[in-house]
Amino acid sequence: MSNLVIVESPAKAKTIQKYLGEGFEVVASNGHIRDLPKSKIGVDIENNFEPKYENIKGKENLIADLMHKAELSDKIYLATDPDREGEAISWHLAHILDLDLADNNRITFNEITKIGVKTGMENPRSIDINLVNAQQARRILDRIVGYKLSPFLWRKVKRGLSAGRVQSVVVRLIVDREKEIKKFKPEEYWSIDAKMTAKGSRKQFEAKLASHNGKKISIKNEEQATAILNEISESEFIIDKVKTGVRKKSPAPPFTTSTLQQEASRKLGFQAKKTMKAAQELYEGVEIDGMGAVGLITYMRTDSLRVSQEAMNAAEEYIISTYSKEYVPSSRRYYKSKSSAQDAHEAIRPTMPNLTPDKAKKNLTSEQFKLYKLIWERFIASQMANALLNTVSADIKAGDYTFKASGYTVEFDGFTVLYEESKDEKEENSVALPPLIEGDPVKVKEIKPNQHFTQPPARFTEASLIKTLEENGIGRPSTYAPTITTVIQRSYVEREGKTLKPTVLGDVTTELMEEQFKNIVDVDFTANMEKSLDNVEEGSEDWVKALQDFYYEFSETLAQAEKNMEGKRVKIPAEETDEVCEVCGKKMVIKIGRFGKFLACSGFPECTFTKKIMTPVPGNCPVCGKKIVAQKSKKGRTFYGCAGYPECNFMTWEKPLEDKCPKCGSTLFKKMGKYGKVHCLKEGCGYEKENQ
Repeated sequence: MSNLVIVESPAKAKTIQKYLGEGFEVVASNGHIRDLPKSKIGVDIENNFEPKYENIKGKENLIADLMHKAELSDKIYLATDPDREGEAISWHLAHILDLDLADNNRITFNEITKIGVKTGMENPRSIDINLVNAQQARRILDRIVGYKLSPFLWRKVKRGLSAGRVQSVVVRLIVDREKEIKKFKPEEYWSIDAKMTAKGSRKQFEAKLASHNGKKISIKNEEQATAILNEISESEFIIDKVKTGVRKKSPAPPFTTSTLQQEASRKLGFQAKKTMKAAQELYEGVEIDGMGAVGLITYMRTDSLRVSQEAMNAAEEYIISTYSKEYVPSSRRYYKSKSSAQDAHEAIRPTMPNLTPDKAKKNLTSEQFKLYKLIWERFIASQMANALLNTVSADIKAGDYTFKASGYTVEFDGFTVLYEESKDEKEENSVALPPLIEGDPVKVKEIKPNQHFTQPPARFTEASLIKTLEENGIGRPSTYAPTITTVIQRSYVEREGKTLKPTVLGDVTTELMEEQFKNIVDVDFTANMEKSLDNVEEGSEDWVKALQDFYYEFSETLAQAEKNMEGKRVKIPAEETDEVCEVCGKKMVIKIGRFGKFLACSGFPECTFTKKIMTPVPGNCPVCGKKIVAQKSKKGRTFYGCAGYPECNFMTWEKPLEDKCPKCGSTLFKKMGKYGKVHCLKEGCGYEKENQ
């Protein structure tokens, strides 16, 4: 008997083939094989939004091969990813291969392991048309917005612009945050901080002025601070109250897609796109010594916190054998998913908790290892006992004023022995206080006023932006990474270190969108649209009606915007720079073209001189010794070259480091690829070492 199993990717096909063995042939569709046409809208709006799908160009041979294999097979299984997109790919395959949509030929794998594949094969079902319709509705919705709104922006702002339903809201959030930062007026405030020692102890501890006559104190300027210091200068400092307790600290739940992207950004410095790429590879399968190809994590697109009993058992066994039984909580931990969670899959966890990151390290790329370690540690820690902290807080009286000191010691480290969640906001480090006894005097070693200013809201990082998107119900976890990538590639937003800031183009476009298309950039409206798509997936809302409700209001808004903007065009202000035109001597300005930002002469059109924007980076050219600069390729990829170009044409994709070669003193570079070695590019040197 011949069984054909179709998945999306060759890596996934290879892993599954190992588990299914003889009698099965596993092949890959390489993603979608049908889609809306690229050159036209491809949606018959007047005919219930009927999509006009076409076979994707360049996949003719692949489709022919799939059809040939299907004809020779007794049974065909569609095993694409277990989400909306995967369901739609299976649906398109069923149409092309002329399969019965009611047949139980759809299988899904939450994890690509022997058990996961066996479970999937034993539970075939028919294609879930509600999932397919939810995907179709999103695809058509985004196509309509893109194809109807983009030409408007071309005519009114700049040719080549594009608009997107979710991306427009993302840009608005970043623009609004920048406005808050610019409008922010810092306010002065002061604190009075003291260093003290307790009776019979040399150890210093810190205390802060907290209240006056039992009321919280606010010191607005230096004069107030000085007056308070004068008041308490002759006062005796006495320990008034000491409060001790035990605080429990619980572990964070295992990862969802959103929290994985946030934590990988904070802890590893990964962009969401890189996180999802590495996670996909870990899910689809990696060759592990002695095991062959195996999926190392469960499906990475999920908003559920559910964990299987088998995984809990395996985690418990590992915790007991590695630490001890006291590191296992008295009762199993069950984490509650948000009410909006689909709960179709488990939380993201290692498929084999006993396969530690160190055991898998030699078979993983640097990115795969870092992400696997993060997922593995977070999951194991989520099944461990609480940490117990002995807390101490003390009120220290100085006349009518009260200073507060607090600290803690770790009684039992619990899950923190392995992992602690990072935060966007910095947490103050707390230290152990010396023994403090009520009624005892303390010696003040130092007391001084400190000036502070309130701080503006921080710019979004990828982590904080993803958190905001999730909290507001904008997009879905699987869309965060591509949306952030899109707004950067289209020059609406740019990175500044780890933060995201709007470009001039982003400001101008958002202002126009807010004036003419209020709903498109409205957070609540976009969130409600996502709820409609979720309702379609659940079968409680018709997908055509959801599109109709959106489209007819949108089309009226578009028609009104055309009237409002008739004969008008929005000008994008030029960003001046300190650079001078090499031809005419006028100032250079930053402009945005088809391939991103570039420098142009402000004397245009009389002077047409342009040049690439080059950003200095650490290190010197290994050929001529001049500085190295970072530049962007036409596809937006960063490369590094000599600042002396065209006299010196040195160029590399490898990242220059601050470290110098111990052999010749030249700049070291980090290699691309699996092992990420550090090496020297100076001709004839040959130095290299493993990247730690």
